[in-house]
Amino acid sequence: MTDRKKVLEQFELQKDFMESTVKANIENYRKGWGTITVKDSDGNLIPDAKISITQKSHEFKFGANLFMLDELETKEKNDGYKKQFADTFNMATLPFYWNATEPEKGKQRYDKDSPKFYRRPAIDLCVEFCEANGIEPREHALAYEKFFPNWLKDATVPEIKRELTRRYAEISRRYKDKIPTIEVTNEMFWPEGRGTTAFYDEPDYVEWCFKLAEQYFPANQLVINDGTETVWCQNGRPTDKYYACIENAILKGARVDAIGMQFHIFSQKQEEYDRTRVQYNPQTLYQRMDMYSRLGKPLQITEVTLPAYDDSAEGEDIQAKLLEYLYTIWFSHPNVEQIVYWNLVDGYAYVPSDDPEVIANSQGNMSIGENIFYGGLLRFDMSEKPALTTLKNLIHKVWHTEGDFAADMSGTARFKGFYGDYDVTVTAKGKTVTKTIGLYTKGKNEFEIVI
Repeated sequence: MTDRKKVLEQFELQKDFMESTVKANIENYRKGWGTITVKDSDGNLIPDAKISITQKSHEFKFGANLFMLDELETKEKNDGYKKQFADTFNMATLPFYWNATEPEKGKQRYDKDSPKFYRRPAIDLCVEFCEANGIEPREHALAYEKFFPNWLKDATVPEIKRELTRRYAEISRRYKDKIPTIEVTNEMFWPEGRGTTAFYDEPDYVEWCFKLAEQYFPANQLVINDGTETVWCQNGRPTDKYYACIENAILKGARVDAIGMQFHIFSQKQEEYDRTRVQYNPQTLYQRMDMYSRLGKPLQITEVTLPAYDDSAEGEDIQAKLLEYLYTIWFSHPNVEQIVYWNLVDGYAYVPSDDPEVIANSQGNMSIGENIFYGGLLRFDMSEKPALTTLKNLIHKVWHTEGDFAADMSGTARFKGFYGDYDVTVTAKGKTVTKTIGLYTKGKNEFEIVI
């Protein structure tokens, strides 16, 4: 049995589930009916009008982190990164790590011309890129305790809460009207001793952080987020610690609007088969998503890393197939609203060191401990891997609607398409009109075009 067969075996064994439940759910939950009525300027219905529709964008959010924006070593690489990002995604995760946005107390790094900080481009630079390319920015994360700044390390809990309140207020003033999704807490289950500050072990940490966020971001979506093992690899019961944490926070009055679910595969190659039996099991993934959906909140697949392990054709092909299977499963679940891949390019991942030399030497290989890991969608030289080609094909071709049809005798036509924005071109009585419409999950989806 080849490694490929072993790694992908549960997807193959569950083909019936993939063909029935998964495929049917995409048709039922990711597409909807729209009605187009064509009239002339006097309000008269026009029968037999020719109508052409082309989907421009998805309502569903497909993203990646934007941590290497203008961070690469050449202009050519930076230009390639920006083009690939804009061509593929409609969402970007922005690096609001506190130790990077305020490495020294009172000295923030939000402005475009802020000093460089590896994998932490200035937030204003990121927002500008998003606005220019029709990409929705996503904040990560207000109160990620592991990345609190060193100058808070010995502070008391009241001091930390006071500084957090100031941080929330500053971010709110600058970005609450520009960034809809606000990730409040992240990775609350570090092993004992991994916290940075005294606040980490306080019993009201999550509740307090969310209640404060509600004050400063009243109209934004407030998200909780946590790691792969915590989300997917527990017992799959409401007694699982992440489920219990969310439920407890909600019961105590915290406004948790969405549930973040990371999906990083960081195992060594020789351990991959044994350590991914849960994560690579379609029905188990569905069971976990169904379980968290009981909390009544939408789900977001917030950080995805899928392995190639090396730059061989076989390794890259397995990575692409994993992406195809997993994205299809997540996209099919009715409660999932976002999928965010993590690192776009091989060789520029998080390095657990502040030493510039260590960081520089890491480039070219994604290091997780001693593992040499190729988890990006672009190679280090910026060439496109099969996984990115696969993702683009899913987003822009497989899950894409376009077509030509004619209005009936009452001047009306119905179509079924993937939710998103469409260009509609209508031709009748020697005239042609083009209009953009939005087919949305919660929309009325009835459109009138006057020609």
